[in-house]
Amino acid sequence: MDGPAPLEQGGIAPGAAVRPLRLRLALGGAVLRRTAMALGALWLFVIAVRTLSSGAKGIEPLLDLLSVNNPVNALGFAWLGAYGVLSGSPIAAIAVTLFDGGLISRIEAFAMLNGSRFGASFIVLVVGFMSYIRNRRGPDGVYIGVIALLTAFAMNLPVLFLGVALLRSGLLDGARFDLPGLTSLVEVIADPAVHRITDAFSPTLVFVAGVALVLLTFQLFDRALPQLEAADQRFERLVAFLHRRWAMFAVGLLMTSMTMSVSISLTVLVPLSLKGYIRRDGIVPYVMGANISTWIDTLIATLLLGNPDAFVIVLAEMVSGFTVALVVLSLWYRPFEGAILCLTHWIVASRRSLAVFLGAIFMMPLVLLFAVP
Repeated sequence: MDGPAPLEQGGIAPGAAVRPLRLRLALGGAVLRRTAMALGALWLFVIAVRTLSSGAKGIEPLLDLLSVNNPVNALGFAWLGAYGVLSGSPIAAIAVTLFDGGLISRIEAFAMLNGSRFGASFIVLVVGFMSYIRNRRGPDGVYIGVIALLTAFAMNLPVLFLGVALLRSGLLDGARFDLPGLTSLVEVIADPAVHRITDAFSPTLVFVAGVALVLLTFQLFDRALPQLEAADQRFERLVAFLHRRWAMFAVGLLMTSMTMSVSISLTVLVPLSLKGYIRRDGIVPYVMGANISTWIDTLIATLLLGNPDAFVIVLAEMVSGFTVALVVLSLWYRPFEGAILCLTHWIVASRRSLAVFLGAIFMMPLVLLFAVP
């Protein structure tokens, strides 16, 4: 009888031979799409930064209205802004462009960078709360968000004072990092689009367009990158294995360096922790590492602006953050972690204490923004 040989006799099922090829083509197509999206996002990021710089003067009335005229006000302004956009990177990019436009001083720009870090971890609390509402499996997601916020607050407060001291001392003023030909390349690939925007709108609308482009850029980067919430089992086993403080610190550094977004690298804590791959005592050093390498995209923004002083400000943030992290991890990690976990346990123990915490983290930036003349 004619026909294909039975499978148990070595025959090949119809279409079986082409399945691996189709799979490889599908995977290759997905990689190409993500690569194209990432390159498009990078091009858009260049345009966004240049647009923000061109429209910086347009935000001056808003800064005057909110009385943002000193580092304390700038800290509160950026803190609230990071809450609003659920990310610190766009606010950090705005800070360096405002400095490049001459609207804020060195110290005010540094304070804005710190404010963006104070508010950036809020996304973890939002995702954790949404997970709690959706699954009703206990407040573990909220617990993780509170840990991330408290760690960011505790780390960035000493970073603020150390960084200001560094900037005032002038120790980093000689630090320079130039990419030959970058300015010319930026002018070729971005300035035609930027000129169209600046010619069509007022400075205020140009700045608004720049903010919108920055937000769109980070959304494109998020889509272009693999969905870490559904990371494969090999990755999850690796993270589960690396639970020592230095290892988790390094994982946080690496994850944020790879994703170029602390929002992604911190948000992935929620599903991995809920699955049991990351224990609560591994979250603190992870957040510490993530909050240092998150400055890579802001450093790139300073290079796109071609402003060496802006580069020094971001470098001071990174040096200060790394110094504080090393001191804590080396000398005071156990009491530091114990205090964070103990306070977190109290906050999530009842709705009343959680409400007090939420009220406090929104009142503090408001007080900083409006209370100091």
